[in-house]
Amino acid sequence: MSNVLLNTGRQTLLLELQEASRLPDRLDESFVRAAETIINCKGKLIVSGIGKSGHIGKKLAATFASTGTPAFFVHPAEALHGDLGMIDSRDVMLFISYSGSAKELELIIPRLKERNVTLLAMTGKSQSPLALAAAAVLDISVEREACPMHLAPTSSTVNTLMLGDALAMAVMQARGFSEEDFARSHPAGALGARLLNHVHHLMRKDDAVPQVRNSASVMDAMLELSRTGLGLVAVCNENGGVEGVFTDGDLRRWLVKGGSLNDAVNTAMTRGGVTLQAQERAIDAKEILMRHKISAAPVVDEQGRLCGAINLQNFYQAGIL
Repeated sequence: MSNVLLNTGRQTLLLELQEASRLPDRLDESFVRAAETIINCKGKLIVSGIGKSGHIGKKLAATFASTGTPAFFVHPAEALHGDLGMIDSRDVMLFISYSGSAKELELIIPRLKERNVTLLAMTGKSQSPLALAAAAVLDISVEREACPMHLAPTSSTVNTLMLGDALAMAVMQARGFSEEDFARSHPAGALGARLLNHVHHLMRKDDAVPQVRNSASVMDAMLELSRTGLGLVAVCNENGGVEGVFTDGDLRRWLVKGGSLNDAVNTAMTRGGVTLQAQERAIDAKEILMRHKISAAPVVDEQGRLCGAINLQNFYQAGIL
């Protein structure tokens, strides 16, 4: 039984790969026309299809929407019962139907023409009603489905998905869609955390920021270290500018060499030190900490005044790993 299962699985994959391997040679002016139509669309891309084509269509609509093209999926039956009202002349419809002769098309195509909505087709039949009505046709035809009975859509759905992805990626690249643009569509994901968060979003503020004046003593700085638990204290001048940092390591070194807790902290601190800009990207700030092999740093504003503090744990909690 196990050999039969493995052989069937492998045969299915080989058949689907064989059919998909023909797709690159089919890309022609019709593909370019479809891409340019979507790029120049002033409204939304409406994706529609029935059955397995509909399931693939939902995925493609989501892919377009997350890569810079406003898009959503409309089921043909729902379109004929009110959802056509969401479509106007600024929109483009991408209809997926292998046969190109779905019954719903008899009613949908005339309504699209009335509204001057451009129709794009993904179909396996170049002379079908869908193909003949479309401004551009993407060929998803297969010589055979991977289903042993040649009934269940298998190879054809793979072709639909791959050709739809090719169209979405071509449009995305033509738009100059960037990582930052993608992150804005995925603010809750790991990429969104990496690219959208800035230091001021994650940093400690107000009383949680460890700081002393440059006239303070080592004892004052040690108490501030204990109060905040960040591992460093920013030593600031009277204008709020950071002159240096006093860390746990500075305290140990100061005491080992015989320094007094009553001495001025500016004699025991690390002058200068690493500071981060409040407006810089969090991922860049984290790399600065890693490069200097430190776990925390003060944060300054555009005028160089202390406005916060941050450590590696703050980055990790935000999903910036």
